[in-house]
Amino acid sequence: MEKSLIRTEHASYSYSAHKGFERDLAVNDLNIEIKRGEFVAVLGRNGSGKSTLAKLLNALFIPDEGIVYVDGISTVDETQVWEIRRKIGMVFQNPDNQIVGTSVEEDVAFGPENLGVPPLEIRKRVDEALSMVGISDYAKHAPHLLSGGQKQRVAIAGILAMKPDCIVLDEATSMLDPIGRKEVMAVLKKLNTREGITIIHITHHMDEASLADRVLVMDHGKIVLSGTPKYVFSNVEVIKNLGLEVPQVTELFYVLRKEGIELPNGVLDVDEAVNLVKDYLEKST
Repeated sequence: MEKSLIRTEHASYSYSAHKGFERDLAVNDLNIEIKRGEFVAVLGRNGSGKSTLAKLLNALFIPDEGIVYVDGISTVDETQVWEIRRKIGMVFQNPDNQIVGTSVEEDVAFGPENLGVPPLEIRKRVDEALSMVGISDYAKHAPHLLSGGQKQRVAIAGILAMKPDCIVLDEATSMLDPIGRKEVMAVLKKLNTREGITIIHITHHMDEASLADRVLVMDHGKIVLSGTPKYVFSNVEVIKNLGLEVPQVTELFYVLRKEGIELPNGVLDVDEAVNLVKDYLEKST
């Protein structure tokens, strides 16, 4: 991985301050660094500051204090706002709010058209983006007839057509059924590993977070836990005290360990869990 794509230095933001009320920080003195090519999951209960962070990264919000850099550009620089938003694509919770075209390909072309991309290049980008997310066969379809997972893939394709360095997903799988969630996560992993696109996935699904390279846990606008999924989810008590859950496999091993069964901590993978239990049972007989 290359140099940092995103860096925040003592960034703070308060909604109440913008409404003239007493200051209540949604993001509080935040210092994070995200490198190119990383897949980062962000966890936290409601009100922890996750969505505020997403909007700060895309220059939708400007920090009240501190600074946010995107590829070395400060989000305070008003002349660079559209360049920042080209680099950092946003996918939100409800795909219907992002879909504007009467057909899938029209919708995906919308972003590049607004950037003034030449027609031949737009055609190329649309075809590439649809192929990347696996919905080329739906190019002529009306978006409103698609499933939730397919709509979210259309939204991602629309971002890809603008050639971003990073995609930030703000609870983008929360309205999807398990099949739709699985579809979207497969697309994100592919874009990250094959295309080198940086992914920042804000989610409340622990199984999705376990697929990331790194997990950031937020509470009261601060990062309170950071590391690999294995490290973060091995801190079961800390996670639970923050009002969050851990993946089901991790929870099972946590309960078994409390019962005195000697099994490792921080297990995330079902196959690994099966093998560990099998080995334990063979040694115990």
